[in-house]
Amino acid sequence: LVDLVESGGGSVQSGESLKLSCRASGFTIGINCMGWFRQTPGKGREGVAAIFTDRDATNYDDSVKGRFTISQDYSRNTVYLQMNGLTPDDTAIYYCAAGGCGDPRDSLYRDQYSFWGQGTQVTVSS
Repeated sequence: LVDLVESGGGSVQSGESLKLSCRASGFTIGINCMGWFRQTPGKGREGVAAIFTDRDATNYDDSVKGRFTISQDYSRNTVYLQMNGLTPDDTAIYYCAAGGCGDPRDSLYRDQYSFWGQGTQVTVSS
């Protein structure tokens, strides 16, 4: 069982930045990827970025490429999502997830992940 706790959400103006954190604890055997997803009312949870813990691989949704950066600190069991150039379209609840991923190209799909955090709200106003 993996426990994930997100932090760092908030309200910002368009063009500003936020950095989300996700700290993992618990039994992490079998977990090799960490992802960030987001969800808005009426829409499904979509993958934003993913990072592998057993290889040098990341994956980003096209909507955030060049603006968001996912990283990890093994010593703190923490994954980060640096979000720059935020726009109102980035407004959502952001969720951290942990799973056992295969091909990096599949790492933005929900079914790759077994454990989820409680979510943190990001609101971007114009």
